[in-house]
Amino acid sequence: MTVQNYEFLDALGQIARDSNIAEDELLEALANALLAAYKRLPDSAEDAEVTIDRESGEIKVWGLELDLDGNVTREWDATPHDFGRIAAQTAKQVLLQIIRDIQRKQMYDEYAGREGDIVTGIVQQTDSRYTLLDLGKVEALLPQAEQIAYERYEHGARVKAYIVEVRKTTKGPQIVVSRTHPGLVKRLFELEVPEIASGIVEIKALAREPGHRTKIAVWSNDHNVDPVGACVGARGSRVRMVTNELKSERVDVVPFSEESVDFIQAALQPARVREVRLDDEGNATVIVNDAQLSLAIGKEGQNARLAARLTGWRIDIRSESQDQEEAEIEYAPGEWVEEDGQMVWHPAEEGNGAATADAETVAAEAPEVASDVSTEPAVANEGEGPSGDVERDDSASTHAEHATSDPAVVGDGATA
Repeated sequence: MTVQNYEFLDALGQIARDSNIAEDELLEALANALLAAYKRLPDSAEDAEVTIDRESGEIKVWGLELDLDGNVTREWDATPHDFGRIAAQTAKQVLLQIIRDIQRKQMYDEYAGREGDIVTGIVQQTDSRYTLLDLGKVEALLPQAEQIAYERYEHGARVKAYIVEVRKTTKGPQIVVSRTHPGLVKRLFELEVPEIASGIVEIKALAREPGHRTKIAVWSNDHNVDPVGACVGARGSRVRMVTNELKSERVDVVPFSEESVDFIQAALQPARVREVRLDDEGNATVIVNDAQLSLAIGKEGQNARLAARLTGWRIDIRSESQDQEEAEIEYAPGEWVEEDGQMVWHPAEEGNGAATADAETVAAEAPEVASDVSTEPAVANEGEGPSGDVERDDSASTHAEHATSDPAVVGDGATA
């Protein structure tokens, strides 16, 4: 036990405290480095181990003799006479490297389980490929693809971001963060709304177009708590904090419902929906007032698009007039039949036969109608004026003349 060893232990303990590393972990790493240095000596034992006394700081090398099963059958003190010099040189060379490796491992372990969390960083560097954020002990990478369009990051500005990936590299952990991930909005609401953090209010669904608009559907597990009011806050104070962090991105908070019709109506807010029709294929036809059509669709279809993502239904929005016009359209009866690998339309037999009979009847009666128009006075009598005089129907005569030369035209006129 020497003064030098005491000073060694004190220095080692100080390094461990400054580096936030357990002293036992540091001693173990140093013992492994000393064993590697001992093995490079020419007269070293084939099997050996290095021990460091935590009380005295004394370092010893023990030679080991092993049997075929790897059990120790004999051990002896194999410490070289000048091992103190070797230990000092080895400690000087490897101690800093050991500390760096341990710190990298600690940082990776700290952030490896935090994927999906939100962090606050200070902008250090920005270029066309990525932005570097200083998180304290480590830097985070904000790629261009994960940045909100038209958002600029000033040097030294504080920015909140969402951890999407933690990569293990030789230089330490590489943390990839995002400003466009939908989880960022969810985490921001958890920070601003205590009811969400405590589990009273849940975010059931979220749809986002970064930099433009976000819709979230919330649900309350306590019937005394209004989920929308809890997220919006007094005079919009809570939701305003979220929008400020997102650079004025619009956020719509709507109530979640297990009834699909009610949920779709809420998702299309602020438009007022008159009727929702659902089918078994996941399609929803939404009828709105004519004045609400543009509001329901939104700018470039944004409102309808976000509502579809939020609810999981394919939404078709129509105005009342469009729905009424479509209802008045009569479609010919028939069916599609596959013939030789192609789909061919076959009209219904009854309807097709009736149409053919009507056409033949009109064509056969056309000459008779034309004759009646030109000869029967009854047609002219229908045009009597108030005085009882007979008014000549010039148009009827004209049609009759044309009918004599072109019966098909007269047939059409008689039908009309």
